[in-house]
Parts: sequence; C-alpha cells; structure tokens
Amino acid sequence: MGAKKTKAPAEAKANGSAGNSDRKLTRATLIELYAARRYLGLAALKETGLRLPIEVYFKDPAVASASEGAGFDTEFTAPWEPGLRDGPTSARFAVVDYDATSNTLTPPAVWDRKCNCYRALDGSVLNSKTKDRFQYHQLSVWANLQNTLEFFESGFALGRRISWAFEGNRLIVVPHAGYGENAYYDRTSKSLQFYWFGDDKNRVYTCLSSDIVNHEFGHALLDGLRPHFYESVDAQTAAFHEFFGDLTAIVMAFRNNAFRKVVLKESNGDLNTAQLLAGLARQFGEATSNSPYLRSALNDQTMEKLKGKLEPHALSEVMTATMFDILRGVFAQHRERELERHKEGRSSRPSDVRALADTVPRMQMLAFQPLDLLPPCAVTFRDYALAVLRSEQVANPTDPSGYRALMLDCFIRRGILTEGDRTELLEPAPVFQRPPLDVFHSIDAIAASRGGAYRFLDDNRAKLLIPLNADLIVSEIVRASKLARDGRSLPEQIIVQYIWREDLILAGKQFGRFDGERTAMLCGATMVLDQNGNLIHWARKPGSVSVGTNAAATAEQVQGAARRTELLETIAARVAAGAVGEAIGSEIGLVERATPPFGFQKVDGTIRFQLSPHFSLRGDVELDETGDRQWQISF
Repeated sequence: MGAKKTKAPAEAKANGSAGNSDRKLTRATLIELYAARRYLGLAALKETGLRLPIEVYFKDPAVASASEGAGFDTEFTAPWEPGLRDGPTSARFAVVDYDATSNTLTPPAVWDRKCNCYRALDGSVLNSKTKDRFQYHQLSVWANLQNTLEFFESGFALGRRISWAFEGNRLIVVPHAGYGENAYYDRTSKSLQFYWFGDDKNRVYTCLSSDIVNHEFGHALLDGLRPHFYESVDAQTAAFHEFFGDLTAIVMAFRNNAFRKVVLKESNGDLNTAQLLAGLARQFGEATSNSPYLRSALNDQTMEKLKGKLEPHALSEVMTATMFDILRGVFAQHRERELERHKEGRSSRPSDVRALADTVPRMQMLAFQPLDLLPPCAVTFRDYALAVLRSEQVANPTDPSGYRALMLDCFIRRGILTEGDRTELLEPAPVFQRPPLDVFHSIDAIAASRGGAYRFLDDNRAKLLIPLNADLIVSEIVRASKLARDGRSLPEQIIVQYIWREDLILAGKQFGRFDGERTAMLCGATMVLDQNGNLIHWARKPGSVSVGTNAAATAEQVQGAARRTELLETIAARVAAGAVGEAIGSEIGLVERATPPFGFQKVDGTIRFQLSPHFSLRGDVELDETGDRQWQISF
C-alpha cells in the first residue's frame, strides 16, 4: 500500500494529470472551486484538477496510422465533477461494459480519488500506452461524451442543461456491446451501444472512434431536445437526425487546435481538399466498404439530385455538405482578414492557423445555437436553414461581414432554400417584434411552469393560430442563456414547445395492414421569446383544421392541409416499400438488417409511426427500389 501512495502523484504528473494530491488541495477545496468553475480559465481548471487530462484518439486508429500528428490528443481534457466513480460513472453517464455476444461483463475503470484519475485493475494510469485494455476503451468513450455534453450545455451552444428523451438522468454507455459492424443509440434501453468486429489482428472497436461516439451521441442529444422528431416517417426528419450526428462529429473534432494544424498541413490550407476534417469514421469505412471514409462533407449532393430519395443517410449528406460550405466560406473571410492584417503591418505574416481558430467559435455558434429555434415535430432542412439565419440575425444584427448573405448562397446552391427566399430574408426588418396576443401574460409567468405556458397559449389561441378544440400539450418550457462570439450575453431565450394531434383515418389498400386504422398528424410550434416578451422566433407546423377566417389563419390552414396530404402519401410510400415493421432482436440485442427503418405502436387505439429505435451507422438499403420487407434477413 505504501508503494502505491508514493507512486500515485508521480504517475498522475507523468500522465499530465493535475494531481491535486501533490498540490495539497483538499476535496472540500476542490468542490468549492468546482462551484465557481464558470469564473475560471482553462489553465486554472487544469491546474486545480477540474479538468481531467485523458488521452483519446483525434479521430480513430486508422487516422492515427495514416496521418502524422493526428494520433492521440494529448491535450484533451474532460470535466471533473464531485460524484465521479468507477465505470466511469458521472452525473449523466454510466459505462456498463457488457458484451452480449460472449455474455461477459468486463470490470470497470477504477476511479482513484487521491490522484484524481482513472486506473486499470492493476493500478496503471489509463492513457495511450494502455490503449489495448478495455478499461482504457471505457475511459475514452466516457471522456468524449463528457466533453461533448459540456460543450452543448455551454453558452456558446445551447446555454442550458439538456434532458434525455427517456425517464432518468444517466445515459448508459456500452463500449463492447457485442460482435457486429455497428453502433447505435436506443431510447428504449436508454443506451449508446458500440460494437466490435474483425479478427484478432484487425479488430475494429467502434467505441475508439471519436467520430462514431459523437455521431451516436448526436442522436441522443437531438432526441432529448426534440423527442417528437422520433415520431415521424418524414424523409427529412430522419435525415436531419443523421445530419446532426455527422455535424456533431465534425465540429467536435474541429474544436481542437492541434488537430486543426494537422488538417491545414495535410490540405495545404485548402479546406476544399480537407478530407481529414470532412471525412467521418475512416477506420469503419475502410473495414466495412473498402472506402476511405464512411461519409464525407465534401460532396456535390443537392436536393434536386436526391429528389424523392427515402434513405436518410444519403439525404443527410446534402445538409452536411451545406454546413461545410458555410464553414469554408467563413474560413475564407477570416483568411482575407489575416491578409489585410499583414498588409497593414499588424502581423509578420498571414496565419491560416489563426484564421481557422477564429472560424471555430463562429461555426459552433451558427450551427448549434439555432437548435432551440427548430419546430417540435416534422423538421425539414428548410426549418433548420431559417433557424440558422434567424439565430445569426439575433446574435449579429448589423452583419458587417455579410455572414447571412454567405449562408443564404450556400442554402440556395444546395436547393434547401430558393432564390425567392433571398429578397425576403435579406430585407431590412426589426430584429425583435411583439407576438400577437389577445391576453397579456408576463414572461416570468410563462416561464415558471408548463402550466403557466399552457395558460398563455390557451388564452391566445386565436392569435397564435391554435385550433380551439385541440388538446394542447406543452412538451417543454426552458430558459437559455447563450453567448456571442466575444463572450457577451445574448438576449435570454424562453423556449416554449407545444404540440397537438390531429386525427387521420388510413383508408385504402395503399396502407396495407394499416387500412382502416386511425393515426394522427403531429402539429405544433416552438415559440422563442426574450426576457422582455419580444418574439425571437416562431416555428410552426400547422394542422388542417380551421383557425379563423382572416388571411393569416386561411394561409395556415392551407399549409396544414398540404402537410396532411404529404403525410398520408409518405405513410403509403413507406408501407409499399416494406419500411414499416417491428424491430427484431435476439440474445445479442437488435439485429441490424432485421430492424426496419420505421416502427409503430398502438396508443389509445391509434397507430403511432416512429423512427426505428436503432439509428444505424450505415445507410439503409434502398427502400424505394428493392421491394417489400427488404430489411429482413434469414438466419
């Protein structure tokens, strides 16, 4: 025991750990500092042990082998918290390393409070030198998740705590769930499942890929933010889930300064060829399809090229590429500023590294802060584009650099918005307006509870275009405190999500086994107000029931009727393609090729269609080409 006590601080120091034991910080002091962590800089957080140094792959083992300097991130840190314990287990994550294929429960990584680090079973500190141990795998996946969640809850992203879409506060993480070429998020089991495959010499562990970990976690995050996206058969809603997973993976890698330097070196400063940044899951792609990456944001897909496409992964590439177009455009502007600084004598030479570093926070803000502006159901790429543009207008009203025009060009070029949108969206208008109301409610009363928000909505149904007889549900009410690029506070956001269901009858042979069943169209809106009650954004998904006789109400009903028609046609197309069915599992969990893209359940006599609980890493087979029940396999 004595040897271990003298060795622990030295090992912690060698691993880059703050090693609060050798700095004489008591646990009580550390907890006090933790309570004040928002006021401390990164250096202070590291020095005090409030950031845990944990070596993780920048991308994955294949990238580490192929790209010099892109192996292990030795500067990576994850946030410390008082309740850390074996697993790792923290407030929001619990790593449970159960392999269903071999029916094996691997012992967890051990939390050493004295050295403020995680250890293997023999006492070794877990780092890149112990990368083959399963306890390192456990620590690596947990550290990536812990770090990503902290970013999303920061003011530079959503500025608030995020809840999961299931009951409970811990997401279960299974690093070695079993043998298979897959990884997925599953709301039902409240888990992220990471599989492994290959032989002993060429084994691929999906939990070691930062891209895969962050992609799957993106599904869990989005499901928590907008749980009713799950209840959809729309092609773009499913594709948005895949896009968001890929975007999360790209942006989280993009945040690291050392990795950015490698990207610039490999691409010679040209992001048009920066596959190291744009490519996703290299090791997985090479092993499963003999392709350099699973997917890439450097593609030429447009909405026109993929018109009528049902496969979510393929369709998602349009949105992913659009955001990468914007990233390249923002980088080009910062690069121009670097040249101007050099010409004016304010720098010795223009720096691509500094230009890319300046691009990072701008890209993070414009990509993730708009998530709170999305509608509560049936999201489309257009909804996201409008949210991105509106969020940028609020954060940067005068827009001296022309970011909104740049983003509009990218959205229009890919077919997400149209030329007809340009004039309207760039036309000068007040940044904030008062919402139309019959009955005034204070913002504090609205934000106090779902009950308060409901009374506000119910008292103003006519002006808010809500049917009088709709059974209105406030699905969420939250307050968010976001930050601008320079760290200043943006207007506080009070975000109210509300929905109602409009009954539909599935009548006709085109609905197959569902002919004669009742279903429902999800309708509703997200209303975002500031602390003064001004309207920041109002994203609506109307129903087909009359909400009045004035021009606005009539237009709303027309849009709702179009949504109803489109939904019925989509359900019929999904049924005809054999894309709707029950998930099939076995003793080793969900079976990938036996799991339909869309499921259903009966609630109170009504069919509710939904995305499959299994979000696959790879694209589904072509639903519109191969016929009925093509997702099933025979054993």
